[in-house]
Amino acid sequence: MSTENLTDRWENLEKLGADIAQNFHLRRAFASDAGRFGRYHLQFDDLFVDYSKNLVTDAVMGELIDLAKAANVTEWRDRMFAGDRINITENRAVLHTALRNLDGGPVMVDGQDIMPGIKDVLARMKAFAARVQGGDWKGHTGKTICDVVNIGIGGSDLGPVMINEALRPFHLDGIRAHFVSNVDGAHLVDTLKDLDPERTLFVIASKTFTTDETLTNALSARAWLIEKLGDDGAVAKHFVAVSTALDKVADFGIDTDNAFGFWDWVGGRYSLWSAIGLPVILAVGYDKFEELLRGAASMDHHFRTARLAENIPVILALIGVWYRNILGAASHAILPYDQHLSRLPAYLQQADMESNGKSVQRDGKKVTRASGPVIWGEPGTNGQHAFYQLIHQGTELIPVDFLVAAKALHPLQNHHDKLVANCLAQAEALMRGKTAQEVQVELAAQGMSDGEIAALAPHKVFAGNKPSTMILYKQLDPFTLGRLVAMYEHKIFVQGIIWNVNSYDQWGVELGKQLAKELLPMVRGEETAQNRDSSTAGLIDQLYSLRS
Repeated sequence: MSTENLTDRWENLEKLGADIAQNFHLRRAFASDAGRFGRYHLQFDDLFVDYSKNLVTDAVMGELIDLAKAANVTEWRDRMFAGDRINITENRAVLHTALRNLDGGPVMVDGQDIMPGIKDVLARMKAFAARVQGGDWKGHTGKTICDVVNIGIGGSDLGPVMINEALRPFHLDGIRAHFVSNVDGAHLVDTLKDLDPERTLFVIASKTFTTDETLTNALSARAWLIEKLGDDGAVAKHFVAVSTALDKVADFGIDTDNAFGFWDWVGGRYSLWSAIGLPVILAVGYDKFEELLRGAASMDHHFRTARLAENIPVILALIGVWYRNILGAASHAILPYDQHLSRLPAYLQQADMESNGKSVQRDGKKVTRASGPVIWGEPGTNGQHAFYQLIHQGTELIPVDFLVAAKALHPLQNHHDKLVANCLAQAEALMRGKTAQEVQVELAAQGMSDGEIAALAPHKVFAGNKPSTMILYKQLDPFTLGRLVAMYEHKIFVQGIIWNVNSYDQWGVELGKQLAKELLPMVRGEETAQNRDSSTAGLIDQLYSLRS
């Protein structure tokens, strides 16, 4: 569609938004429309998405679908899957989806089928993991490996950490996975203090083998190993790499046969499906990792083939655009009622905020509307005793995603029933609220006087009309996890297209890195800070004072 049509869609949505803000309440919507739940849910196999508790009407959803059409979402989607270089600022294709295309046909990049290379790396990881898990791979002193330490940061850490925790019920006996990312030495020291160097394997995850935080931790881990085992030659039996910089890998002391690469069309925050997933394979086994890939591939197929109005990632994306751009929500909460998804909010913070936290459009001009929201959250029921107060009675509009499994992966059914009841209750409470009249009746039943009721009632009123989406699935197994993560990946993609930003670069992280390199000699006392701004210079002076 033309730019004029796109403008019309936004104008229509803004008119609908003004009406919703003034005249719509979810409690009334459910009371007056018995078919609301039936119209506003989507199902893909056992994955069930209920979006009926959102501030939307048929007219709103119709205009949002038209907005997606006007923004050419389907055309951009097809270009991504076809291997077009849609990452325009880095001139790269965006093909993390190819990493899970195990049963599909060729995927072409610059006239070359990339699937044989993907399958070769998977086969190498499978064989390597089998050697470690079976005890055939031995450390420098002949002992088997029982601890794997992944050293990476950003996408080389958040994805594997999240997957490792989510699949904890599937961990193999005899292998424990650990993750070090922060350049704060405490992270490495605390991780290593209880490990046996003779039985520890390090996975250094850095595509270019130049990431400063990762290399700092890797070099310190290398020094720790050599000090403990007394031989530089031990490095080759206790370190492997996920990197394509084979010369740097070799210089570090790692056998390049034990380096597992990936490609420039795999963005860091979308790389858990690649060799970055090696620590996950070591922890849960290759078969479970492949189930994860197949789950994601099933969501890819759904995203590519389902009609826009029946497409789960598309609908989630459009509802998010509605809140961000029309109703003014600045943040979005991810609230999994699943302890094993405790790291999902942190993972999605990077996936979403690094992708769509942009103020420049694809053509280099300033964005005309707000782009990505702040993503945050914690698992339930912990959050209920922390920040839910603000969601229920605060002044911010905060859309919520609830995630919950029908069946637990543990035997404590009483616990799981209470968990699910709490999840459903929070969604209902956000939707319904509690009126002043209801509060007054409740307090009167407790024997309070009219004066006491008048004083207390305002504090106990809940406005309600707080939106949420319920994402229900049978059980959190690897296949389901793959579907959920891919679902959010594609949601982020759709929103980036509508906001007309490049979701696959991250130039905003570069300046801080550059300045840190300049400031390091000043922090060390090797250079003066007199030419920096007065705050930075003053802080460095205070640093020296405190150290002395």
